[in-house]
Amino acid sequence: MTKKLNPQFPILIVDDEISAVNSLEMLLKFSGYTNILKCQDSRDVLDIIEKNTIGVILLDILMPYITGDELIPKIKEIQPDIPIIIISGTNNINDAVNCMKLKAYDYITKPANEKILLSSLIRAIEYRELYIENDNLRKNFLSQKLQKPEDFSNITTKNNKMFQILQYIEAVSKSSQPILITGETGVGKEEIANSIHKSSGKKGKFIKVNIAGLDDNTLADTLFGHMKGAFTGADKNRNGLIKEAFGGTLFLDEIGDLSNFAQIKLLRLIQEREYFQLGSDIVKHSHARIVVATNINLEKKVKEGNFRQDLFYRLNVHHIRIPPLRERFDDLQILVDQFLQKSSKELNKKIPYLPKELFQLLKLHNFPGNIRELKGMVHDAVVHHKSKKMNLNVFKKYITDSEILDFENRNQNPKKIYTLADWNTMPTVDQMIKLLVDETLKRTENNQSLAAKILNISRPTLLKYKKK
Repeated sequence: MTKKLNPQFPILIVDDEISAVNSLEMLLKFSGYTNILKCQDSRDVLDIIEKNTIGVILLDILMPYITGDELIPKIKEIQPDIPIIIISGTNNINDAVNCMKLKAYDYITKPANEKILLSSLIRAIEYRELYIENDNLRKNFLSQKLQKPEDFSNITTKNNKMFQILQYIEAVSKSSQPILITGETGVGKEEIANSIHKSSGKKGKFIKVNIAGLDDNTLADTLFGHMKGAFTGADKNRNGLIKEAFGGTLFLDEIGDLSNFAQIKLLRLIQEREYFQLGSDIVKHSHARIVVATNINLEKKVKEGNFRQDLFYRLNVHHIRIPPLRERFDDLQILVDQFLQKSSKELNKKIPYLPKELFQLLKLHNFPGNIRELKGMVHDAVVHHKSKKMNLNVFKKYITDSEILDFENRNQNPKKIYTLADWNTMPTVDQMIKLLVDETLKRTENNQSLAAKILNISRPTLLKYKKK
């Protein structure tokens, strides 16, 4: 079994005293930090840094050969963004000022207060991760490709917005910071959360909790667990899902339904990485990545006083908004094909031929249920189809009368130029531009250069919309 390491990049302890190194290592391991490197000879530090991507350095000052304050600028030359926390045996203000001038992250005196040290370490890890994320974002957007597309095998898309989301996920997935996923019902928030976990490379489990309908006590027991005898019926210890997700991802769905009491508990969990089992006063440390999702406008809930602002800011470190299906109609065909093959296989039926009018019809629908609704449509259509060609009537029963009328009018009057008043459902910007480009090409007898000049756009832009 592969050992779970936390954090992603190692914490390097540098001190010439073996007792100090062992004491710090014991504290870190007790707090759930398992990815630790140790060094007692200051002459070896630079070699370790050149061979490893270090997360944080805990550095002593008074050491033989090379002192801590002499090491700081040398370390910064190799990896300038490593946070260095000085842990010094001398309470000297001049030493502290000098180290901070040399760009040390923090200065703590021995014996180190556990609470202060761990708090500083958490902030230093977050700082390091944010720097690495920004660097990954820059590299990803410049490369215009995914580093590990296999991590997103559960997501079907050729839409540019969705591709940018997947690039963003690759850049931030290895961070320990929370990720907020928002989007309408049925857009695939759980699939995105699962992809975040896969892309993170975390060895722990992907644990999902749907908060909707859980009261405070049930939610606390589900997440934190309990000790035997904590309440009536608690006849044995229960770990809770935070413990189950150690070294992995804890996905909290429907986060907008949290009560104020539960919001306070979650805020402490995220900020301090600490929690208590029900019936216990022994602090436990959490090392699960928190990913949350909601179809509710949390900013609006904050303004209304129904969601804590401090919790919102902590959850909103990384925000992924999944576009609704009506904003990614270029994915319609590949999604329909995917669902068609899956449903045909499940129902042991031959894959029917799809008339091109099907996609014209689907593009008129608002899809309030998004991809989940489309999947249900296709499955129902496969259940009822009996010939080689798919019957459009099966799809029409899901679509409103006004949408069907709009579709039929278009087929009967394919050359008609529509005003906005002719649309029963508002068109997308892309649909309007396509109508404008098509009509201009008709009037210029397909003279592309002249049409582009009339529309005041480039010829490549005109061709892009002509092909849609």
